[in-house]
Amino acid sequence: MDWIQLLSNAAQEFISPTTAAYALAALGLAVHFGFTGLLNFGQAGFMMLGAYGFAIATLTFGWPVWAAVLFGVVASIVFAFILGLPTLRLRADYLAIVTIAAAEIVRLLFTTNVFEPVTGSANGLQGYKGGFEDLNPIPEGTYGFGPFVYNEYDWWVRIVGWGVVVIAALITWQLFKSPWGRVIKGIREDEDAVRALGKNVYFYKMQSLILGGVYGSLAGMIFILPRSVVPANYQPTLTFFIYAILLLGGAATVFGPILGAMIFWVLLSFFSGFIARAVSEGFLPFMTTVQAGQLRFIFVGIAIMLIVIYRPQGILGNKKELAFVK
Repeated sequence: MDWIQLLSNAAQEFISPTTAAYALAALGLAVHFGFTGLLNFGQAGFMMLGAYGFAIATLTFGWPVWAAVLFGVVASIVFAFILGLPTLRLRADYLAIVTIAAAEIVRLLFTTNVFEPVTGSANGLQGYKGGFEDLNPIPEGTYGFGPFVYNEYDWWVRIVGWGVVVIAALITWQLFKSPWGRVIKGIREDEDAVRALGKNVYFYKMQSLILGGVYGSLAGMIFILPRSVVPANYQPTLTFFIYAILLLGGAATVFGPILGAMIFWVLLSFFSGFIARAVSEGFLPFMTTVQAGQLRFIFVGIAIMLIVIYRPQGILGNKKELAFVK
């Protein structure tokens, strides 16, 4: 078994655009769940709106990159309003039910044949990257060292993706050091007490839902830069992967989701390669290649379970920050 190749492939996930997209989506969930206490199970819906908004604005309307990004962001804001208006005055479990159902409705709408000329139905969309490629200042060629050797487009995607993650993390860090952030944390701990102090809890919750949703839509745009837009990628399991990343790094932290995304995808890549090679070399004769692909999720799940059991606040989290961790 080629251990160097296994480790090299796993190391590439540290800076992959997929890792960046999941880190940004998990940061959005940190705003929702970790800091505000909103139980959002529909982050995949926000990511889908960002991805499809960007692609449709480019392909159907012929808009430039900045306008396509703005279109996806506005779509996520409208989606947050639609979700929040009827639910944010109710208990957290109502929001959880509405968000997971709404995300599935959005996915099915993009999958239906009725809108196929615009959405591509189940086949999805492609061919929307031209404007983004034109903005690339990196000369044509291959650059890098060790396992991190990519062409100019791959580096451009990584620079933009991780640049957005860093900017979002810095904005979030500043926000939650401000008086606004302290009110949000107070709502998470005891919203009745915050309401008694004269604060409009509903208004603050809506702001938090919008902010985390915008992060989700930007994550969806980063997610599609190295691949096509396919509705099958936005199953409910996507949101649960993001929650796993959030809990792994630390729910009520800014940089925990970023670290969690890196660890999650490195582990997933390593176990995927390790199990596939073990099957091909006959070490697991009772298992097929398809079964081996599913086994990686079991190993990663066990690893995350151990962390949640023995360090429930996450790697960078603090028990004092979370009311649900005693």
